[in-house]
Formats: sequence, C-alpha cells, structure tokens
Amino acid sequence: MEPYRNAVWYLCRVLLLVSIFCGFSPAQEVTSTLPDKNPLAKRAFDRFYNMEYAPAIRDFEALAKQFPDDPHANNYLLTAILFREMYRIGALDSESYANDSFLDIKPKRPLDPEVGKRIRELIDRSEALCNARLAKNPNDVDALYARGAERGLRATYMAMGEKAWLAAVRAALSARRDHEKVLQLDPNYIDAKMTVGVHNYIVGSMNWFYRSMVALAGVTGSRQKGLNYLREVANAKCETSMDARIALALFLRREQKYPEAITVVKSMMDDYPKNYLAAVEYGYLLNAAGKGPEAIVAFREVLEGCKEGKYSVCEPQRVAYALGTALRGQRKYEEAAAAFDSAATFPETDKKMLQRSRLAAGQMYDTLQQREVALKKYKEVLTADASTPEAQLAKKYVAKPFHQD
Repeated sequence: MEPYRNAVWYLCRVLLLVSIFCGFSPAQEVTSTLPDKNPLAKRAFDRFYNMEYAPAIRDFEALAKQFPDDPHANNYLLTAILFREMYRIGALDSESYANDSFLDIKPKRPLDPEVGKRIRELIDRSEALCNARLAKNPNDVDALYARGAERGLRATYMAMGEKAWLAAVRAALSARRDHEKVLQLDPNYIDAKMTVGVHNYIVGSMNWFYRSMVALAGVTGSRQKGLNYLREVANAKCETSMDARIALALFLRREQKYPEAITVVKSMMDDYPKNYLAAVEYGYLLNAAGKGPEAIVAFREVLEGCKEGKYSVCEPQRVAYALGTALRGQRKYEEAAAAFDSAATFPETDKKMLQRSRLAAGQMYDTLQQREVALKKYKEVLTADASTPEAQLAKKYVAKPFHQD
C-alpha cells in the first residue's frame, strides 16, 4: 500500500507543476478570438501577463460575451479569474516550487468561496461547450485542445483550491490525454506540446521505481523530450509561448542550467515589464547561479520598482527577504540584517514571511556578535507562533547563539 501512496504523491507533483504553469492562456485556432486578430483579446492578454488582473478580467468578460459559444473565450476568462485567486492566496511564488517540499506549503489566505463558485461554473461551462462540439466531431482538434486546457485548469483549482488531490490527478491526466490526441491528429498543433512537455519532464525526472509505479496509470515520460517540447513552444511565438517559458525556466533551474534559464526569464521581463514574478525570478536565478552581486542589484531594482509603482502587483516583503538572502551569501551580514528587518516594515506581510525574516535577522545579528538584538528577534519569532519550524530554531538560538558556517 505504501508504494501506491508514494506513487500517487508523485502524480500530485506532476499535477501541480503542470497545472500551475500550463493554465495561463489556452490557445486555439478560432480566428475571431486570436490575440493577433482581435484587439480586445490582445489587450486582455497583455494585461494578464503583466499581472493587471482586474482589467484583464473585464476584457475577457467582454470577449466571452462576444463569443458565448466559444470554449476558448470561456477558458481565457476562467484562467484570469483562477490565477488572480492563486496569486492572492500565495500559490504563484516560483521559489516555493524549487524543491520537493512544496506540497506541504500552506496558502497565505483561504480561497474565496464566491470566487471558487464562479471558477467551478466556468469550468463546467467549458466542459459542456467542448463536449457539445466533440459529440458532433470527435476529432475536432480545437475542441480537444480547449477541453484539455480546461481540464488542466480544473486540476489547478482542485489541487490548490480544494486540496482534492485524486480528483486533481484525474483531471491532469485527462488534460494530457486530450492534448496527446490533438498531436496525433495534428502534429503541427504546437500549443498542445505545452502540457505534454511538462508531463514528460516531471515523469522523466522520477527514479525508476516511481516511474514504473506511475506507468501503471498510463503515465510515461522523458525529461529531455519534455525540455525539448517546452523549448519548441517557447520559441514558436504561439499562444502558450509565455507559459512554456515559465515552465522551462523552472525546470532549467532544477537542472542547474542557469545561463539558459536566465536568458528565458530575461525575455519574459522584456516582453512583460510589469510582471513582478518574472523580475523576482530573475533575481532568484542569478543568486542560484552564483552571481550574488548581480542578484543583489536585481532585487534592489525590484524593490525600487515596487516603491515607484512599476509593477501591477508586488510583494516587497518577499523581495526584501530574497535580497537579505543574497547579501548573506556574499557575507554582507550587516546589510543582510537590515534587509531582513525591512521585510517586517511593509504592510500586509504574511505571518510566515514575518517569522522567517525575524529569524534570519536574528541569525545575522548573532553573526555580527550583537547578541541582545539577536535575542530580541528570536523572542519575536516565539511570541508570534511557538509551534512553527522557525520558532523551534529560534528557541534553539535563544539557548545557544547561531553560528554562521
């Protein structure tokens, strides 16, 4: 029984990584709603990828009213509403997906029930529109693609919104099957390679035991094939190119192929300069690549951009923590302490980030041999919530000063 549970856990990893980075813009071949043919759709997508969620949603709502029977237009609206909510609850931080513990991460805020209700309604509508077309023509590649995109979004919602893991796994696998069928019918339907590519990479990254276990569910993969598919989509300038770049950058970071990952993310920043997440990811990549001084500059630029209103949305406390981490890596402990301290000064800092920042600040003050200040920080961590891992470390450092290796 235990191997089965572990296999399901790995399928959940597949699900989440696929759905988080494959749900952005369902592509299609219906000319009337293509961004390069429809000015309203183009403006909506530009706003969406610049994280201007409210105006993007208004535009997508208008587009859906123009084309009420088009599942793609419905998927666009679904995507924007879903990802605004995923951002709000704290599910879109790429740093959280850089290791295998992300399934244990709790959202900063609960899902809004009214938003959840609307998401479910839009999911059901897309499914019905697609199935109506497929009932007339089972080989309708556009309807198959749209249904696969909708099912990927369903997987995202079921996993991140409702924590319904098995239902989410089923939806993710159904999405892959739909897009694989699209490629069988039309090998040039390049957008369909997005979901299939991500699935291939994740499954191909498992060890042989878990690959054999998930193969029982009909899931196979190749890490290299996955990366090649994502590169192809990213370079094609198609509807899902931005999504492919997001997934590709994440996987390249996991592969420690930093130069390519940095190039990919820089292209995202150039295309969508108001996208705060891309700017922060650029700093993360520079730091992971051993380019600490450049990462420090990048994070400071993001903080300045937040202050100046450059980004549509921004979380300066998270950037301040990332800056402190980069400074710490360069042994600039005094500046690192100041950066960690500053994370607590911003409004709406979530409790988890506040504890992490105070703990890190205490460690820096211990390193600087400012014991009294360090103790104050540790006690603030303990006062906030004594049950967290950060609090356990703070308790340890109250008894014995932290030592920087």
